[in-house]
Amino acid sequence: MSHAKKAAANPNDFILPDLGEGVHEAELLKWRVSEGDTIEEHQILADMETDKAVVEVPSPRAGVIAKLHGSAGEILKVGNALVSFVGSAAAAPTPVAPAAEQPAKNGTHHAIPDAPPARTEDAGTVVGSMGGSLGGVTAEAGKALATPAVRRLARDLGVDIDRVMGTGLAGRVTDRDVRAFSGGTTSQPAAVMQAPAVVPVLARPAVAPAPKAAAPRAAAVVIPEGADATRVPFRGTRRTIGARLRESMSTAVHFTVMDEVDVTALDGLRKKLAAASGEKVSFLPFVAAAVCRALAGPFASLNATTDFRENAEGQIEGDIVLHRAVHLGIAVDTENGLMVPVLRDADRQGVLEISRGIAAVADAARTRTSSREALMGSTFTISNVGSHAGRFATPVINIPEVAILAVGRTRDGPIVKHGMLGIGKLLPLSLACDHRVVDGASAALCLAHLIELLQKPEDLLAPARQ
Repeated sequence: MSHAKKAAANPNDFILPDLGEGVHEAELLKWRVSEGDTIEEHQILADMETDKAVVEVPSPRAGVIAKLHGSAGEILKVGNALVSFVGSAAAAPTPVAPAAEQPAKNGTHHAIPDAPPARTEDAGTVVGSMGGSLGGVTAEAGKALATPAVRRLARDLGVDIDRVMGTGLAGRVTDRDVRAFSGGTTSQPAAVMQAPAVVPVLARPAVAPAPKAAAPRAAAVVIPEGADATRVPFRGTRRTIGARLRESMSTAVHFTVMDEVDVTALDGLRKKLAAASGEKVSFLPFVAAAVCRALAGPFASLNATTDFRENAEGQIEGDIVLHRAVHLGIAVDTENGLMVPVLRDADRQGVLEISRGIAAVADAARTRTSSREALMGSTFTISNVGSHAGRFATPVINIPEVAILAVGRTRDGPIVKHGMLGIGKLLPLSLACDHRVVDGASAALCLAHLIELLQKPEDLLAPARQ
């Protein structure tokens, strides 16, 4: 059902627009305006949380705020009134739904356009249409949304404006976008389709190291003085996580295989690489590189997502979607709960690039600057449970994926090599799979292959796929 088709009875009502594909509701985090305020077009009205991303909702028009619909912490439905304006809206431009946020280099947020809708029944609804004129900004199907001045600048700089990703309201291409593109950026990140759709291979530049973030701490529990208990609303990120976990446990058939790998040689190589590069390198990027080699090679069947459904008879039908590129979900523990940002095309990156990429996506998740698209489209997930404590785990599959690898805490332990007993570094691994798709033997063989790869760490330095 399309929630955007619900029109406001009052023409001065701005309804909550579709904030992303498949989003039907959002939590109101805070208002940026108050009733009675005089605001400008494009001024931010509110911060909303959809799934695990924070979205800024801009105003479609200038005017005076008559009423704000909703309070902080309330779950609002797409298609219901968000803000009511005073006076006539006859001269106001058609409201346009904002897209999920995209973090800019300075840490602020800008809107990026969603992919053009595959259906046309929503065209002309109250949240507007991307075509036609919008405050002097024009666009045709398949063309950039930009003002004449920006188009002229693009022509002067020799830039094909239709190749530029717009960061302005509703995906408008700004003069800054054109200048950035002209300054050496040959491609800009495209919105990635949500799994289980097949994700295209994207060219990725090297990612600069992200600043080290402080380890997340558990939120302090405050019980009022004199009370035996207190209630905490189950909402926001925790509510989303709960729904995802319940869906995973009620659909996928989980089973886990576990083993330890001798990473003594890997530990030595890791320290040499850190000394040579001047960067901190953990075991995790080597594990990620090994996963990429396994999924890009003999165990490509685990680099998959499911597109299953139940028919009228209660039988499962649908497709298993096999992916060429390896888009790694990296489970990150944050103050707001578990998030899984995506390191795209990890199979085309070397160990150092993977290390930088993991640091960057993890930092964005912890600082809540990840876009909604950055939290979608993974084909396999790694959870580094050993970063805090623990050896083995039974990780919950990040559906619609079919497998997840939990990495435990490295420890000194006894090893046998060439018939001799010694002490080495042991790294626990736990591979959980969906038994509907992956057989037990396949999972065990994949885990054995990962162990073999990690015991030959020099082979992991180069990308798994060129």
